Amino acid sequence: MAKKCTLLLGLFLMIVLKNDPLFAKIPDSTLIVKKTTDFEVNGEGSAKNWSAASWFDITVQKSPGKALSTKAKILYSEKGVYFLFDCEDKKLTSTIMEDYAALYKEDVVEVFLWPDTSVPIYLEYEISPLNFELPILVPNINGKFQGWKPWFYDEKNKIHHATSAQGGQKKSMGAVEGWKAEFFIPYSLMNPIVQSVPKSGTRWKGNFYRIDYDNGYTTWSWQKTSGSFHEYKKFGTLVFE
Repeated sequence: MAKKCTLLLGLFLMIVLKNDPLFAKIPDSTLIVKKTTDFEVNGEGSAKNWSAASWFDITVQKSPGKALSTKAKILYSEKGVYFLFDCEDKKLTSTIMEDYAALYKEDVVEVFLWPDTSVPIYLEYEISPLNFELPILVPNINGKFQGWKPWFYDEKNKIHHATSAQGGQKKSMGAVEGWKAEFFIPYSLMNPIVQSVPKSGTRWKGNFYRIDYDNGYTTWSWQKTSGSFHEYKKFGTLVFE
């Protein structure tokens, strides 16, 4: 009888939790990455290739007020990995007009990729609403980390990227309803931590973030950290289909 009551209680809790909005917002720790042919990015995410990928939520990690929605998609090809971010927003808090600047001090989305978990080195990529970028390789030794810029960064290994604004102009401090970032990271840029094209079943670690300053410092993440985006041991898993 006791065993039956325990089973019924367990089923009841599962039903309650499943319908609890807080429980529903907990992101899965695994993403299935579908394969695609290569295509051009335009900042709008209008390529038909994206129809094969499902949106996943980047949920609020820290917010002083009501947070805006953020979602993303991911695909991979024989040459690299594609990303698409869709960010609800009210104002493009973005004044930096150069690459390799401290973009994280303004509105930005970020991708962290850790393909080879045998070494504590991962790729960090940031892009602002105004389409300025920061690609760096990060060695993280016992919590001490430093970003390194690519030595050679040309058409052979350069990231293709574009952004767009919705409901307003893509300009510094412009009023909008949202903005999108679309970019392609070639495997060649991540050499030597990526030495070959992922095969079906290949697993990487990674995380996805957003920072916004409209109503104070607000952060979003796919997998939660205690504050620092560089907690790579808390990254989720990307499984290439």
